[in-house]
Amino acid sequence: MTSATEPLPAEHPAPIVPRLIATDLDGTLLRDDKSVSDRTVAALAAAEEAGIEVFFVTGRPARWMDVVSDHVQGHGLAICGNGAAVVDLHDGLAEHRFVKVRPLERTAALAVVEILRAAVPGTSFAVEQTGGLHHELAYPPMLMDAASSIAPAEKLLAHDADTAGEPILKVLAHHPELPPDDFLVLARKAVGARAEITRSSPTALLEISGPGVSKASTLELCCAERGILPSEVVAFGDMPNDVEMLSWAGTSYAMGNAHPDVVAAASGHTVANNDDGVAVVIERILAAL
Repeated sequence: MTSATEPLPAEHPAPIVPRLIATDLDGTLLRDDKSVSDRTVAALAAAEEAGIEVFFVTGRPARWMDVVSDHVQGHGLAICGNGAAVVDLHDGLAEHRFVKVRPLERTAALAVVEILRAAVPGTSFAVEQTGGLHHELAYPPMLMDAASSIAPAEKLLAHDADTAGEPILKVLAHHPELPPDDFLVLARKAVGARAEITRSSPTALLEISGPGVSKASTLELCCAERGILPSEVVAFGDMPNDVEMLSWAGTSYAMGNAHPDVVAAASGHTVANNDDGVAVVIERILAAL
């Protein structure tokens, strides 16, 4: 484990005193066993005590935020679904409140499904809505929670579907054989500007949001509401769905376990998630105060 007193390698940006820290969860803040280490808990609390806001910015849906809900300080907000929702976690997961929703329109979602079915045969789909997850029979079941309903994507996305009144946060597309990065390239080429497509899973699982919806764009909105500039933000991430956020933030760190695209986008890097890479940097920032 890297010590808080060891010097940063030359390729790391010098720690600044930020107004806001934005961190991804899986593969970044969380260890591989999905725990938050005592060291990281202490670093997050110390940052908030020093007046630095901490935002969790994740691809997870709100109902999967129990892993960090005890560590939400002051504002109580988290950015979920790759920017599709801002959620208030103060009242607990059973009562989570969607403060802001940036949905994928139903017509656009149907168009994306139709395009990907033709362009990448074998793709199966799931639909993440504010009320839960729905997926096709061929889509791999989620380990963390069961689907609210199982049906063809075209039926799930129909304008007269039972859940038509619930905003669509994202569509998920899975392929059983393609390498994950190849699937991402094919899908982006086929869909174009109709939607934002990214990935965060080690499998060939794509996450599809509305045009312009990303971790970066929603974080930018939250920062603008607080009068916080990109130069006052330090961000952390490990997977392609973090690239835009790391490029936008004034200072950004790729984890030691990060995807090559993340390493290229970040202004510096820290040690891996299992070695508390986020805490290492926060400790250095606070030591400079």
